[in-house]
Amino acid sequence: MDQHGITTDLRKKASIIQQMAQQCRIEVFEMIHRRGNGHWGGSSSCMEILATLYFYILKIDPKNPTWEERDRIILSKGHAAPILYNVLAHKDFFPLEELASFRSLNSRLQGHPCMLKTPGVELSTGSLGHGISVGLGMALAARLTQKVYWTFVLVGEGCLNEGQSWEALMATAKYKPSRFVVMVDYNKVQLDGTNDAIMPLEPLRNKFESFNLTVAPEVYDGHNVWEIMRSWQWAQQHQEVPCIIIFDTHKGKGISFTEDDPKWHGCPIDNQSYQAGKIELENTLNRNNDES
Repeated sequence: MDQHGITTDLRKKASIIQQMAQQCRIEVFEMIHRRGNGHWGGSSSCMEILATLYFYILKIDPKNPTWEERDRIILSKGHAAPILYNVLAHKDFFPLEELASFRSLNSRLQGHPCMLKTPGVELSTGSLGHGISVGLGMALAARLTQKVYWTFVLVGEGCLNEGQSWEALMATAKYKPSRFVVMVDYNKVQLDGTNDAIMPLEPLRNKFESFNLTVAPEVYDGHNVWEIMRSWQWAQQHQEVPCIIIFDTHKGKGISFTEDDPKWHGCPIDNQSYQAGKIELENTLNRNNDES
């Protein structure tokens, strides 16, 4: 066991999930290219976070998606639906073959997730800002019904630009539900530009703390599964109060010409970009395989 409490077995698990996330990144890139639309930038930035949640943290049952004791995860940044669908398929909520129907007419894999159509989706999202509000309600419902499930809300900067998010955070500080975690995919880029250009959020940590919320003592690397595991250990140690975890991420992660570029928030992936990007993504996957 190392200084962070991560055992050899956990390191192996982390390595497997790290590789799985990179494979999912390749598949999502292909999904968006094939359909000609979809959000690559924001999907790629939260890839490792969602993979770690679904394959290490969450207590869920794909055969019983509405199991009352399940953990809840809300993808407040609903435009990152491609990675959510990909992970749900790999988790056996529906067949992998169905990913080919992404954003097609009559498909249940719509441009933004729909809880009424897609197994495993806890909340229909897309209009940014209401994820924390609904997550707070779910966490308070656990208290009222004396259940012990966790509620996670994954937000991006667009979510935090919405006033409703801060109203929800004020309510969170007031009612203090246990096992409630807000995870920030802090990639610092939005549809029309950088955060600093559109609506600066810094000092973000201080803002959360000014609401009397418990914030993780460090900003974790959101592309490193070991780091995400460590953040989960911290959250478990503070499960009696709502927690905020900030992850340092990159929009369009994994491809040199898409990283941190607002252009790739949601633009189509042309053939030339697809070929060049796929080579970079596959090279990283192969390099990681060689190192593991």
